[in-house]
Amino acid sequence: MTKAEFTGKIAEHAGISKREAARVLDVVTGELTDLLLKEQQITLSGLGTFKTNKRRARTGRNPRTGKAMMIPAHRIVKFNPAKALKEAVR
Repeated sequence: MTKAEFTGKIAEHAGISKREAARVLDVVTGELTDLLLKEQQITLSGLGTFKTNKRRARTGRNPRTGKAMMIPAHRIVKFNPAKALKEAVR
């Protein structure tokens, strides 16, 4: 599903225009991004928890050449789904 299709669904269910739905989605994703940049955890009941983790530097292999290379340390975003979401998907 594309962002345009998703905002269309939001607009339909909320009874608002697609432009307003797109603005709401942009605000929500922007706020999630800002909070994750500050390394804060976000828990949305019924959906799940977003948080950042630090991944340490490690040695990997270039799949094309097979040569060993260093992968630098970096942060990643983790999402743990809520129990209700897991059960709904099953």
